[in-house]
Amino acid sequence: MPLTDATTPPALLEDPQWWRSAVIYQVYVRSFADSDGDGTGDLRGVRSRLGYLKELGVDALWFNPWYPSPLADGGYDVADYRDIHPAFGTLDDAEQLISAAADLGIRTIIDVVPNHISSEHPWFKAALAAGPGSPERERFWFHPGKGPNGDEMPTRWQSSFQGDTWTRTVNPDGTPGEWYLHLFTPEQPDLNWNHPDVRAEHEDILRFWFDRGVAGVRIDSAALIVKDPAFGEVPDEPGPGEHPHVDRDEIHDIYRSWRRVADEYDGTRVLVGELWLPDAERFAAYLRPDEMHTAFNFDFMSRPWDPAELRASIDLMLAAHAPVGAPSTWVLSNHDVTRPVTRYGREESGFAFTAKRFGTPTDLDLGRRRARAAALLTAALPGSLYLYQGDELGLPEVELPREVLEDPMHFRSGGVDPGRDGCRVPLPWRGTTAPYGFSPDAASAGGDRDRDGTGAGAPAAPWLPQPPEWAELSVQAQEADPASMLWLYRQALRIRRREAALGDGPMRWLDTAPSVLAFRRGDGPDEVVCVVNLGAEPVDLPAHHHILLASSPLEGGRLPTDSTAWLRTRS
Repeated sequence: MPLTDATTPPALLEDPQWWRSAVIYQVYVRSFADSDGDGTGDLRGVRSRLGYLKELGVDALWFNPWYPSPLADGGYDVADYRDIHPAFGTLDDAEQLISAAADLGIRTIIDVVPNHISSEHPWFKAALAAGPGSPERERFWFHPGKGPNGDEMPTRWQSSFQGDTWTRTVNPDGTPGEWYLHLFTPEQPDLNWNHPDVRAEHEDILRFWFDRGVAGVRIDSAALIVKDPAFGEVPDEPGPGEHPHVDRDEIHDIYRSWRRVADEYDGTRVLVGELWLPDAERFAAYLRPDEMHTAFNFDFMSRPWDPAELRASIDLMLAAHAPVGAPSTWVLSNHDVTRPVTRYGREESGFAFTAKRFGTPTDLDLGRRRARAAALLTAALPGSLYLYQGDELGLPEVELPREVLEDPMHFRSGGVDPGRDGCRVPLPWRGTTAPYGFSPDAASAGGDRDRDGTGAGAPAAPWLPQPPEWAELSVQAQEADPASMLWLYRQALRIRRREAALGDGPMRWLDTAPSVLAFRRGDGPDEVVCVVNLGAEPVDLPAHHHILLASSPLEGGRLPTDSTAWLRTRS
């Protein structure tokens, strides 16, 4: 049964509009904090750091998939939606974490992956065992191959991870069988959303986690789940709704049913879509009042550090959201994207999956300066703000040795693309040598490891290696440095929470030089002006009473290049 007012955590009931201005912090559990010394982050580790997250000033935590999984794609190959991966803890650990966070006023958002499941999921195992024509296979997209012997793939669709989208099965007698669809890796078979079992199962999954106090779900690859059963090839220029497996019109009925489930519960339970769509009108259709609450704004994140590009993106996204009354979201990175400090320090400072290469020249000092400016720019824009763990520390992308890489994007590119592991390296918390407090010291780890039956001894090395230069970027080091990225983020989020003009609401552009972005938030004595200098020379600030915050020290009273300032314009 849905939670009632008596059992819903109080934080979920305080503000039904919390999501419109929320600061949401993305937790990649495997790399956040390791409580037992096995080298892998876990839910007890996250719980031990809730005080840090409260101090940072976040309103909610978004967790990447924490379910049992073979980890063929970082947990996005889910084998069981109603449990926790053993490396991360237990279902009881998750419930305690959700409750403890709520006690601090921090909500929990979890990841749901509706497009596919793991090839180790009981449904898919049953489908393989049952054979062609069976009811078990109808939950997926099994299809005969083309050609005289059925040895050609049913379509030439391209995978989101590069490469083929079909894998052929083997019949019980050893002969080649049907093919099954996977838009991602072969370990991630796509579900058939025309099947009632698939729809009922996911609605039950939503209720399972809402009953445990979860405040919302982030919907992975949200525009991909419906396929055209005719399996036509992708047109050269598909019109609206014409793509065979992206943004099909039928998809909206599914999310309307999810919204009805969310609305059964006390306290606003939000639906957040991962939507990579170039058409702003099609994008906004998912945010109608009876569908999702918000969606990720990837357009801004993909733009280069250029005033015209950034302004165009801001205008585009605000205009797209306005007709449906939804707030935009602002995000600089996530677990799939090159970190801002690195990205903004490159000649090509926008983001595109196809552009990632080993050995790309990077000016980290330039990138760090721009990332600080971008942090204040995004925090001043209307709507909600997403932070990816470690961005508040100014962590750069790590170019890892090839032998430690796990990301399928690296392997499916033939080794050309370094993949996404470089932004998933475990966080540095304290000390001057690895693991920088990510894992407990030997004394405390030994006890935990004995209790867990994994053996005593020194902590295992983190699952991905941390570079030696991260000693200067640990939480401990930055807490002692008022010029650090962590101090900047803490101040920005504190001011953002305090100032009524920031968060959700209107904004107005100010007339400036082409190299400067400036806009006003709010009116009267609460008015705040944000100024971003993307030009080569310092610029004068508009008339103001005082400066609330600046990403860089002023130079002779002027805002230097690649810097942002928040101004109080009236006393």
